[in-house]
Amino acid sequence: MVDVLKAVSVLLSGAVDYVLPPICGSCREPVVNSNGICGKCWADLTFISDPCCVCCGYPFDLSVEAGAFCGECLKAPKSFDRCRAALSYDDKSRDMIIGFKHSDRTYLVQLFTKWLSLAGKEIIADADFITPIPLHPKRLLTRRYNQSGLLAQEIAKKHTKNYVPDLLLRTKNTSSQGHLSQRGRWDNVRAAFQINPKYKEMIRGKKIALIDDVYTTGATLEACSRTLKKEDVTRIDAIVLARVLKEGGS
Repeated sequence: MVDVLKAVSVLLSGAVDYVLPPICGSCREPVVNSNGICGKCWADLTFISDPCCVCCGYPFDLSVEAGAFCGECLKAPKSFDRCRAALSYDDKSRDMIIGFKHSDRTYLVQLFTKWLSLAGKEIIADADFITPIPLHPKRLLTRRYNQSGLLAQEIAKKHTKNYVPDLLLRTKNTSSQGHLSQRGRWDNVRAAFQINPKYKEMIRGKKIALIDDVYTTGATLEACSRTLKKEDVTRIDAIVLARVLKEGGS
C-alpha cells in the first residue's frame, strides 16, 4: 500500500510539473527539475564551509586551528554557542531569499532545508528543540507566514526533532532592519523578545536550535539568545540560510 501511494505521489508531482513547470527561485526561468534552482544560478552561489569561527561561523580566508574564534567574537563574546550559515548573502543569493521571504516563493523551503541541514548537521543532531526567530503578530498578519517558521518546521520534520513554533514571542513590533545602521539594529531589537511562559519549565537544561533566514549583524540572534539564556538552557545554537560577509550587505 505504501508503495502504491508513493507511486501515485510521484505521478501527481510529475503532472503538476508538466502543467506548471518548476521555476528557478533566482532567475525565474523554468527548470528541468523540481529543486527550485537552475544549474547556472546554483553555480553562482557561494556556500560557506570550514574553516570558520567556532562561534559565529564566519568563514576564514586562511587555514586555522580547529576551535578558533574570529576577531569579532573575541572582541564581543556572543550569548549563543554556535551559529552556522549555508550561504553568503550577496548579489547572487539576495533575490532568491527576498522572493522566499516576501513574494510567496514558499516552494523554495524544500531546497533551503537541504542546505540548512548540511550547514547545521551537528547543531540539528544535538538539538532538543527546533524553533524559529518569531515575527510580531502584526507583521505575521501582513506577510501571512513566517519564513523562518517554514524552515524550522521542515527541518524538525526532516530530522524528527521537536518543533516549537512559539517558544519565543516577539513583543515589540520592530521596524524593518534593512535601512538601519549596526547600532540602529541593536537598539531596534532590544527587549523585543520574551519566552512563552508555558515552555519555561520544559526548556530548562535543554539544547535549543534557532532558525532564521539572514544573519547581518547578529543583533536579532543575540537578542533572542540573551532572552533564552535567562531560562537555564544548556545550549543555544543557530542555523541561518545566509549571512552577510562584508560591509554593505543588507
